[in-house]
Amino acid sequence: MEKDLSNYRKSYEKGELLLSEVPENPLELFQKWFYEVDKHFAGDETNAMTISTLGLDGFPKNRVVLLKKYTYEGFIFYTNYNSEKGKAIDANPNVCLSFFWHGAERQIIIKGKAEKIAPNLSDGYFESRPRGSQLGAVVSNQSDVVDNRQFLESKLANLESEFEGKEIPRPVYWGGYIVKPVEMEFWQGRPNRLHDRIRYKLQDDYNWQIHRLSP
Repeated sequence: MEKDLSNYRKSYEKGELLLSEVPENPLELFQKWFYEVDKHFAGDETNAMTISTLGLDGFPKNRVVLLKKYTYEGFIFYTNYNSEKGKAIDANPNVCLSFFWHGAERQIIIKGKAEKIAPNLSDGYFESRPRGSQLGAVVSNQSDVVDNRQFLESKLANLESEFEGKEIPRPVYWGGYIVKPVEMEFWQGRPNRLHDRIRYKLQDDYNWQIHRLSP
C-alpha cells in the first residue's frame, strides 16, 4: 500500500504572533488564545489536548484527553490512575501537552511535570459529572484487556442496578492530575512556512524567559 501525500499543501494566513506583543506570563497568552478559539471556531473541541508520556516499555505514547481546568499553576485533566498513562506518569512525571486548533492555525506545546491533585478536588469534579460518566469510570479498568464489549455492557448494567437511587462514590483509582509547565511554545501559522514560534522557559527565579524560534 502506498499513497503520495507530497501535494497536500495549505497556506496559513489567519494571524501573527509578535514577540513585542506577548505577555510576560505564558498562561495569560494561553487564556487569550483559548478564549479566541472557543469564541470564533466553535467546530473545534477547544479543550481537547494530546498528552505524551514515556511508557513503561520505553516507548513514548500520545493520546487525546480533555482539559478540565487551567490556572496560573497549571493544567488539570482526569483519568484512571491505574491506566497505562497513569502508570507511565507515576514512573516518569515529565509529560508533554499539545493543543492544535486547526481553524485558527494555532498550536501550543507544553512541557511540564504531572502530579495528582488533592483527593477532595477529584471528589468535587467526580460529583459534577453526569451519572453515566460516573458509572463509566467505575466500570472501566482502563487499558486492561477485555474479551468483548458485552463484558463492559453487562458490568454497566449490574452497576446501574447496584447504585439505583444511591450516590456513586469516586473510585480511589480515578482522579485528577495537574501538569505544571516548565516550558510553553506558541505556534501561529504564517505564509510560506515562515511560522511564528514563541517559546517561554521557566527560570530558577520563577520568571519566564521568552525567545522567538526559527520555524
